Amino acid sequence: MNDSFILRDRLWREQNERVTLSSNATFSSNSLGRNVNEEPDDFRTCFERDRDRIIHSKTFRRLKHKTQVFINPDGDHFITRMTHTLNVTQVGRSIARTLGLNLDLTEAICLGHDVGHSPFGHTGEDVLNKMMDGGWSHSENSVRMLSVIEPLNLTKETINGIEKHPWRYEEPPFSPEGLVCRFADRIAYLSHDVEDAIRAGVLREDDIPKSITKVLGSPGKTWINSLISGVFKASSGGSLQMDGAILEIMHELREYMFDKVYLRKETLSQRAEAKKIIETLVIYYEKNPDKLPTNYIQDQSNIANSVDYVAGMTDRFAISTFEKIN
Repeated sequence: MNDSFILRDRLWREQNERVTLSSNATFSSNSLGRNVNEEPDDFRTCFERDRDRIIHSKTFRRLKHKTQVFINPDGDHFITRMTHTLNVTQVGRSIARTLGLNLDLTEAICLGHDVGHSPFGHTGEDVLNKMMDGGWSHSENSVRMLSVIEPLNLTKETINGIEKHPWRYEEPPFSPEGLVCRFADRIAYLSHDVEDAIRAGVLREDDIPKSITKVLGSPGKTWINSLISGVFKASSGGSLQMDGAILEIMHELREYMFDKVYLRKETLSQRAEAKKIIETLVIYYEKNPDKLPTNYIQDQSNIANSVDYVAGMTDRFAISTFEKIN
């Protein structure tokens, strides 16, 4: 027995990927690289460096005070954008490990997938999308935050996985690890958003259609396990996908959540207030560009710079700034 430490450097790790991962995995030694070339790290692979850079970024740190579903909820146990991201990463790791994919790349994509979200969740995204010529999306803004506002020079695999994780893109991420994040995101948010809705008294477990609970079981861990298992069952042939019956149930659950939780009438006044805050802040910084931090003054229109800044705010900072300028 050797009591000394074994230094497993980058080359060892890259070689180990060849031995332990599926042939479908993305190997770090085959990375498409970064926009700006860098000397490789002595110990970490390129995807490990991506993961570490995202975790230590200010952009990532702000997720702890950004809305997932409920805006400024009472109670300590509601999901925030940060805890959602951690849940997505855990689900992504479970899928990637079982299918023999690259864990480090999966983690990097999952950790970075939502860093571009605006204050007040998708309500804020809808407002910014209407205010910007050409539209605005949180996934594209995630790439912008990590490439321009707080440039981390991430690999092209990580950037592509972050940008293409939403299901609205017909063209999926080009790596299987990016596709894992797409599944993990929906699995995580549908599972924990139902738990939050029950916690908030918006839903009761008995309200959930029996067609869903019959297949997925009770909300929470059982749902997550059922949905992840649906990926395992359908992906054994080398193509990453979800079992058709489980996928159909997941789509039914998503429609149910939009109807009963995300767009319910009771939140109209709260969403209207969030909309007012976002619009006021964007207009204010568009008219007062000298008030912007220097890293948000880019070679683009004043409104684009203003949107960059406001989109990066946490909920509580947006509220406090709104109160100061009014």
